This record gives sequence, structure tokens and C-alpha cells, in this order.
Amino acid sequence: MSKQKLFLTVNDHSVSKETFELYRDEKLDLVYTHPQPDEIHLPKYYESEDYISHTDGKRSVFEKAYHFVKNIALKNKLNLINSLQGLKGSILDIGAGTGEFLNVANEDGWKCVGVEPNGKAKAIAVKKGVSFVDNTSLLEDQSFDVITMWHVLEHVPNIEKQIMELKRLLKPNGTILIAVPNFNSFDAKYYGIFWAAYDVPRHLWHFSKTAIKVLFQKQDMETIKVLPMKFDAFYVSLLSEKYKSGKMNFIKAFFIGLQSNWKAKQNFEYSSHIYVIKNAKN
Repeated sequence: MSKQKLFLTVNDHSVSKETFELYRDEKLDLVYTHPQPDEIHLPKYYESEDYISHTDGKRSVFEKAYHFVKNIALKNKLNLINSLQGLKGSILDIGAGTGEFLNVANEDGWKCVGVEPNGKAKAIAVKKGVSFVDNTSLLEDQSFDVITMWHVLEHVPNIEKQIMELKRLLKPNGTILIAVPNFNSFDAKYYGIFWAAYDVPRHLWHFSKTAIKVLFQKQDMETIKVLPMKFDAFYVSLLSEKYKSGKMNFIKAFFIGLQSNWKAKQNFEYSSHIYVIKNAKN
């Protein structure tokens, strides 16, 4: 993708402290990180005990609260899938992390498999009984009823290639669920360069509702529903406060998260969204 208009200059607040530029494709309403680390150098940006999705740690009040809310979110995700797919079948979770979602889905009767490039996170998931494949290329065409990517698409180097692969793996009547942050949300605009969900350079892409819909339309897939992730406004605001002031300001973060969700009731620009995607009907 060629460079478009410079949008922001942002630091990696959590690992390297390096500076990256964000460019905006105004036609697609997509923001992307520049430069994007190659596959050899990208893993070093995940090497931190504070990268919470790769650990089950509960060392602090923040981590304990994160996992408490995460357990509620897991049940909500499972309920959503059960409401969309009448019969329990097969689920592929790409970027499965430490396997909490697949563990819950497996206990509910789904046949589950995950993909996770991070060895540490994968080892934790395996101990929970989660099954993995090393690469989706090893899987057969049209083999899954549900494919999920919970805050993962923003990490993928080649979006179009990834979406083509999702299309290949999905059964004709299957469902894809994509969860990604939304840079058009109130909390994103409020915190600006300190907005934690930019998370450069681990987040290579920063999506809007338009970008997701258009990217999947190119592969003859349709976004049939967009759902809010209201907890994300509070979590992201709390991290953003830390990046901005150097400390956790729970009261201020709660107020900004509340304000973000309230404004989103009017313009439906939540901190994060879940996109429900199906093959387009001919």
C-alpha cells in the first residue's frame, strides 16, 4: 500500500519506545503503521511480560480486573456464536493466545482448533487441552462453521491475503467474527497519540467500519452485523492514561470510557467493534 496522508506520529509505549508514523488512506478510511517491521524483527516487539494477551498473569489489580472482565466477555462471545449458528460444529480461532476462548467453546460442545504464533502463549493453551495447527495452510477448504479473530486482524502483515484465506476455510453458510479497535471512537480522538489501541508496531492496521466492510466485500463477503465491545472503552482508556501520565488513573479512565460509550450510542463509533461476516448471497 502506498503512503497516503500523515495521520499521527506515535510511540511504542509498552516495549521499544520507538517512534512510528500512522498514515491514513482516506478513501478506504484505513490507517496503517509505517514502517512495518518485517516478520524477522516483529516478534521482538511482543517480548514483554506486560503483553497481557500472552499471559495468564494476575500480578496486579489491573491484571486481575482484566481477567475478570475477560471471563464475562468470553461468555458473551460464546452466546453470540450460539445465537448465530444453530448447531454446534467446528471453530477455528486465529491468534488464540493462551486459549481461554477455545477452552470455553470446547466445554460447550464445539470442535475447536487454534493458530497461535507466540510459543509462550501457545504452551499455556496446550496445558488447557487446546488443539493447534502450525499454519492455516494445513487445513482443508470449507472446513469451519465459525472462524474467529479476536483483536488479531490488526496484527496481520497482509490483510488481503488473510481475508482470502478466511474465505477459503469458511463453510458456505459459516460465520466469521472479527474484533478490532476503532480509531474513530471518542476515546481514540480524546487520547490521540497516547491512545493505547494504536499499540504500534504490533498493530499494523487501524480499522474503521468502512474499511472492514470494503475489504471483505472484495472477497465477496458481507458484513451483516456490527456489535459494540463496551468494556474496551474502559480498558483502553486505563492504559491510555498510563501512557499519558505515567500512572493508572482509574477514575479518569472510567469517566472517559463512560463518555466514549455514551457518545457511541449516538454515532455508533465504539472503542472496538465485533463484525459478523458471511459469504455474500448470490
